[in-house]
Amino acid sequence: MSWIAELRNVTKTFNGITALEDVNLKIRESEVLALLGPNGSGKTTLLKILAFLEKISKGELYFRGQKVTEKNIQKMRMESTMVFQKTILFNTTVYNNVAYGLKVRKMPREKVEEEVIKALKLVKLEGFDRRQAKTLSGGEQQRVALARALVLNTKFVLLDEPTANLDPKNALIMEEIISAVNHELKTTIVMATHNMFQAKNLPHRIALITNGKISEVGTPTEIFGSLSKTLTSFAALENTFSGTAKVTENGTTLVDIGNGVQIEATVQSSGKVSVFVSPEDIILSKSRFASSARNIFKGEIVEILDLGSVVRLKVDVGKPFKVQITKRSFNEMELNLNAEVYIAFKASSVQVF
Repeated sequence: MSWIAELRNVTKTFNGITALEDVNLKIRESEVLALLGPNGSGKTTLLKILAFLEKISKGELYFRGQKVTEKNIQKMRMESTMVFQKTILFNTTVYNNVAYGLKVRKMPREKVEEEVIKALKLVKLEGFDRRQAKTLSGGEQQRVALARALVLNTKFVLLDEPTANLDPKNALIMEEIISAVNHELKTTIVMATHNMFQAKNLPHRIALITNGKISEVGTPTEIFGSLSKTLTSFAALENTFSGTAKVTENGTTLVDIGNGVQIEATVQSSGKVSVFVSPEDIILSKSRFASSARNIFKGEIVEILDLGSVVRLKVDVGKPFKVQITKRSFNEMELNLNAEVYIAFKASSVQVF
């Protein structure tokens, strides 16, 4: 087994506050590893350490078998690149944004152009090179940021919540790009996420992290199959409900979670279960609409949380559901507290434990 990076008993403190404690983790060459945990669990700090942007307070960090030290850390930084959750682009063209790192490395102009076009094709932004970066949608801007990282041709890429602020369509595009980059270029990717559905389907392995500690590492099947206390406590944070399941005549599962709310799922299960629905997988509308989604509920907005480019809503349909929509959609629908709305999500988006 070839390891690209390894943390041995790594601890990181900030002004006496422990962000990471005694972390041990090995990252395989050419894998996609997801750091799964709630906000504030230490995911971003761990990514920064792996990107050689944060120095460890205690322990050891190895990269390609070599211990990272003060003497070689600058060289190591050239071997990895990190894409942050909040996209920051220069106020210029897409081309200039993506080409910046190559120009700093004094690559010949013809080669820069060749590599930029190649990177934009990877992130499905062919023909966007002369567009102004800041006029693009949030999803497109995030893909520009990813192209800026990929164009450096490093084999170790760190992604901090790459789809957190994106609508479902753009999130799917980003996931497809991550999978393709890993498969085609054999790039090792470590991504932080709190999206359980994403963690179940995208990475080769998952590291569960809470309160600065890694509790488990395994394949998605192993992690979700064992239903550890760490996973279930994290899942309980939002859109996780307990109920009684029964298989329908159509072969799907209907889960009664109480208060007149029944959720339909594609997996077959019966008896006492828990279900989880990601806020990003829920569609919201002010009026009932035609949809292939099996789950459509009428409810009322009881909480609004503005997170900048996205808005988190709590919709009471008999049970409280957290829903994430873009700020633009929120404004266009003129939503406010106590507004009557409909939520919808596919049966395939429902995880049953």
